[in-house]
Amino acid sequence: MENQRKIALVTGGSRGLGRNSALALADKGIDVIITYHSQKEEAASVVEQIANKGGKAAALQLDAGLVSSFDVFVSGLQDLLKEKWGREHIDFLINNAGFGINTPFLETTEEQFDSLMNVHFKGVFFLTQKLVPLIAEQGGIVNISTGLTRFSMEGSSAYASMKGAIEVLTKYMAKELGRRGIRVNAVAPGAILTDFGGGRLKQNQAIREYIGSQTALGRVGEADDIGGVVASLCSGDMGWVNSQRIEASGGMFL
Repeated sequence: MENQRKIALVTGGSRGLGRNSALALADKGIDVIITYHSQKEEAASVVEQIANKGGKAAALQLDAGLVSSFDVFVSGLQDLLKEKWGREHIDFLINNAGFGINTPFLETTEEQFDSLMNVHFKGVFFLTQKLVPLIAEQGGIVNISTGLTRFSMEGSSAYASMKGAIEVLTKYMAKELGRRGIRVNAVAPGAILTDFGGGRLKQNQAIREYIGSQTALGRVGEADDIGGVVASLCSGDMGWVNSQRIEASGGMFL
C-alpha cells in the first residue's frame, strides 16, 4: 500500500500557504516533498509534522527565481525519489513559492518588477517545463494565483500582473498536458493572514477590519482556509475539474 501513496511537490512549503498545503495533502494520505529558499529549519519542522502524521516527507532547497539552477534541482529530486520512495515520478506539483512587494505602480522599479517576474512567472514556466516529464500520467498541477487578478488594491500592480499571466498559462498547460491526463488548475486566495509581503496584513488592524467589512464571510482569511482547497484538487473527487481559476477569498469585494 505504501508504494501506492501519491507524492506531491510543493514549492515554497516551509511557511504560509505552502506549509498549510503540504500538511493538508498529508492529511489526505499524500506524501510530500517541499522546497525552501532559505528557511531550512522551518522546512525540517514541516517534514517532521508530516512524519508524525504517518506520512513520508522531505525538503529540498530551491531558488524558484533562478532558472539556471533548475537542472541541478531536478537531478536532486530524481535522486531523492529513488532513494526515499523507490519511484521515478511525482503525482502532483503545487507551484506556490513566492513573495510580495507592495509598491504603487508609479514607484515600482525595474529591479522589483524583474524579481517578481523571475519567481512568479518565469520561474513557474520553466520549472514546470522541466518537471513535466517527472509528473505521472493522470497527475495534476495547481498554480497559486491571487484574488488580486479580479479586484485591484493599490500597490499590487506588478505582483497581480504576474499572477494574471499565471492564470493564462494555467489554461495553456491544461490544454497541452491534457493528453497525458494531467489536470492543471489555479487557486486564487484572497487576503490571508500570513507573513507574506512582510506580514503587512498581520501588522495593520485597519486594513484587516476594512477587508473583513468587504468580505461576504466577514473576516480576513487564514492559511487554514487555503490548504484544503489545494489538497482537494489533488483528489479523485476533483478529477473532472480542469483549467479552472478557483477563488478562495470568502467573497471579497463582491
